[in-house]
Amino acid sequence: MRRNNLHRTNLRVARSRWGFGRGHIALPTLKMYSEEYRFSLSTGDLLFLGKNWYVTHAGLLRLSRRRHCCGIEVHAVAELCDTSQRRYAFRATVYTSSACNGFVGYGDADPSNVSPLVHGAEMRVVETRAVNRALRKAYGIGICSVEEIGSFAEPAPSSRESKKLPPQPVNGKNGNYGGPKVRDRLCQLIRQHQLDANLVKSYAVDFCGTKTLREASREQVEGFVTHLADWAEKDRNALLCQLNSYLGSKEGAA
Repeated sequence: MRRNNLHRTNLRVARSRWGFGRGHIALPTLKMYSEEYRFSLSTGDLLFLGKNWYVTHAGLLRLSRRRHCCGIEVHAVAELCDTSQRRYAFRATVYTSSACNGFVGYGDADPSNVSPLVHGAEMRVVETRAVNRALRKAYGIGICSVEEIGSFAEPAPSSRESKKLPPQPVNGKNGNYGGPKVRDRLCQLIRQHQLDANLVKSYAVDFCGTKTLREASREQVEGFVTHLADWAEKDRNALLCQLNSYLGSKEGAA
């Protein structure tokens, strides 16, 4: 009964947050992960990005606690690490019981495959990735974790390519939300802290005091991005509560 209730709750959140209708291709997968692993959308266990489900680090840790995981060991793989280049590789081992030999997962990180916002913190990123891979293997999670997708990030454009780009308007009809640099930083914050983009836009409209995000000035959007970054760093749970208050509201940045 509890699992059925969780699935119904997840359906309501999915329909409100991502506009899922009946027969949506992602719903069978959501049902399976709701019932088998008790993942909750409300607490951020799963995210729907680019037409695919991703499990989060928090969701995997909550699952390991429900399954009474005995322990997790993490070690650096010395021969694959180069501190001068901020390149790291870690090995994580998850023990699901006292008799378990351990499920092993590896993670890697360097400045080329992590967000620019976490440059200098590659060691923390690689630890999370290694633990996520080991936990997914231990509990048979067939979807990737959102923290791992940074390894597929596109390289930054070269200075020659960036010079060819035409100047972008600060506040025009194309919806740049304060210009490409501000918009890119906002997108990076959303990915880094696993935030819902639609809820962030709704919050931004409320923060800027405009009817739509297009009507906000560059200074207003920059102020919001700075505010969001500070709050996410200091108290992400409180920020998620604030964002969830916009569930079901009409998205103002359309």
